[in-house]
Amino acid sequence: MSELIRSNGFTNEVLGWKAWLPTVDLNNATDEQVAVLQESHPQAMTSDYYLTLAHHPDILRQRSQAFNAIMYAPGGLSRAERELASTVVSRINRCVYCASVHAQRFEQLAKRNDVISEVFADPATAGTTDRERAIVRFAIDLTLEPASLNAGHIQTLREQGLDDAQVLDLIHAIAIFAWANRLMLNLGEPVFTAP
Repeated sequence: MSELIRSNGFTNEVLGWKAWLPTVDLNNATDEQVAVLQESHPQAMTSDYYLTLAHHPDILRQRSQAFNAIMYAPGGLSRAERELASTVVSRINRCVYCASVHAQRFEQLAKRNDVISEVFADPATAGTTDRERAIVRFAIDLTLEPASLNAGHIQTLREQGLDDAQVLDLIHAIAIFAWANRLMLNLGEPVFTAP
């Protein structure tokens, strides 16, 4: 991992997450619950988050399929830019856990964390390039005022080199975090390691 960032309650360090609702006990899990955990994420069998969502395997399956298609599909917007947008949305929504996870993923993909430090400090001014600033601003606007967006917002992204597929990928990444953050924020809490 790159240099540790701790700013305004956000961090790029690895955090735990503790569920407030009972999790599925793997010893008593149904075959369907086990199957959906195995297909959702490599750490799903040990994650309080997935073990909570596994109470409703059909919903978890649909959530995981949509999330994985949006965040990991080939082509379109780069993976790093999807992770940047996800970090911005998580910062705006105050989802410390999601911001940490997606900051780490951005850093792994982009091999830098300068813009992450800026996002944690003040998202409104974050971005090391005009393209990053446009992506960050769009993520903020879509998160805070979705009904206010118009064709001008899309044109700003196009002026920074985003094509139609990349714009759509960006919107999907931002939108899925409106859902993902609300699940994380209302089902449990981040667990920080010792300072």
